[in-house]
Amino acid sequence: MTVLVDSWAWIEYFKGSNLGIKAKNVIESGEQLLISTINISEIYHFLLNNKMDAEKLIKFVLDSSFVIQLDTQIAIKAANIKFTKKLGMADAIVLATAEENNAMILTGDDDFKNIKNVIYIGK
Repeated sequence: MTVLVDSWAWIEYFKGSNLGIKAKNVIESGEQLLISTINISEIYHFLLNNKMDAEKLIKFVLDSSFVIQLDTQIAIKAANIKFTKKLGMADAIVLATAEENNAMILTGDDDFKNIKNVIYIGK
């Protein structure tokens, strides 16, 4: 199984929360992990904002994941998703990235709660 780990899941993982333990079970399972460049920005901002070792932790994310760049095809698909599903642009990019790479999305973000191919670990 290929899993795109959303920013939400990585953040809970780094916080060490109960939901982060659920994320850890997937992140450390040996599955192929993907990450969108938009997620990298969101995670790095969180790490800086919370005075965590941003360089070390983002390196761990990058070493653990295959980075999927935002390209024209994903950008156009994301715009269509934003329009039809009324998601925010970052979430639309994540969904488009996962769809283009036949990946499940690991998240607890409520915006993904009723979307197929999502491993929802939220409350």
